[in-house]
Amino acid sequence: MALSEEKLRIYSRRLLLSRMRLLCSHGFYGLLLMHMIFSVDEEVETACTDGRRIIFGTDFLEELSDAELDFVMMHEILHVVLQHCAREGERDPLLFNIASDIVVNSNILLEAGMKPGAITLAKYGESMHTAPDGKEGHLYTAEQVYDMLCRQQEKQKATGASSSSGKSKGTGKSRPSTGGGGGAGGKEPAEGWDDHSRWGTAEDADTQGEVWAKRFRDACNAIEIRDPSNSRGLLPAFAARMLGELRRAKTDWRTVLNEFVQEEVADYSFSPPDRRFADTDFFLPDFNGTVEVVRNILFMIDTSGSMSDSMITAAYSEIKGAIDQFDGKLAGQLGFFDAVVLPPVPFENEEEFRIIRPKGGGGTDFGAIFSYVRTEMQENPPASIVILTDGYAPFPEEREAGGIPVLWLLNNDKIDPPWGRVTRIEV
Repeated sequence: MALSEEKLRIYSRRLLLSRMRLLCSHGFYGLLLMHMIFSVDEEVETACTDGRRIIFGTDFLEELSDAELDFVMMHEILHVVLQHCAREGERDPLLFNIASDIVVNSNILLEAGMKPGAITLAKYGESMHTAPDGKEGHLYTAEQVYDMLCRQQEKQKATGASSSSGKSKGTGKSRPSTGGGGGAGGKEPAEGWDDHSRWGTAEDADTQGEVWAKRFRDACNAIEIRDPSNSRGLLPAFAARMLGELRRAKTDWRTVLNEFVQEEVADYSFSPPDRRFADTDFFLPDFNGTVEVVRNILFMIDTSGSMSDSMITAAYSEIKGAIDQFDGKLAGQLGFFDAVVLPPVPFENEEEFRIIRPKGGGGTDFGAIFSYVRTEMQENPPASIVILTDGYAPFPEEREAGGIPVLWLLNNDKIDPPWGRVTRIEV
């Protein structure tokens, strides 16, 4: 049965007022919601998004208080801006949906000063927000939480325990709803409310990634203009921390760094112990298997005057993509250069990588990189050198690399290095 015009006006007014409240109280979210189309659909049981629209079931919308509606709006727009709708790939849909909700809800909880009421719906309870390791989801990407859920499920299968993370009371659709309920500390989620059945169904779903990356940057810039000091916390913590996550790495780093992959066999480890014997006097090791790692890669980012902020952001995103693709099993050093080299800083995980900040702004001299390696890194030379640049500078002779493999990661198709391997990315 078609909705009356009066009902449509009421629903439209509620949704627009919610956006207005968020523009005032959480400006970053409100700005992003300006790009969304709002819809109501009697066939939808709760709420969902396809990446272009946020769609509410009429009964669900009528049940929500204003504060609850604001939370749902923030939840859905975060799925869109973090591109969860397009990042599932070949992953298990239910586990990836749960992982995405944990990350989104935890970021909203952080924005609200860790007050549980901010992510609670009266009918569904407090929404899941902690990863299987007991830490807050805002510390991780959806992929990282997904991997934890998979490992948790595998261990539960191995020990004969029932899988708590694999259970969810959905809406009967192809992708169950997972956004509500508990789930804290690995507990079984209660009945969910967030319907993910329309993820990736928009006609232009495949092209929305770059569009939303730009919208995200524009929102960040607008917030900084409104309050350049950012002293009032107008830009959410996740926005500064996860900016690189929005731009998916263009490089298949497993292929590029294949010759540098090492297999480390950790047959047994006492951390964590085998949980099958947790209640006994025995303290036995657990089987870990083989892991792939890449060590001692030197990443050098061109910070000369010809490199724009977006180019440097793209370079950061590529390196973060490499860390993600190797699930944190990539270690090396990150340095910056223009006419001179600033001493590279070592990193062994994403947290250490994120605190390294670019410096520079002069001319470009590729030779400075190889001179630095010869003089300052001769006792422990890098296994490979990855140079992220626009390429606008004279190239030194290949012998300057001293036999170390070099990958030129160029952000255009105009420059062709005379030697070394070449990969190109879009900015």
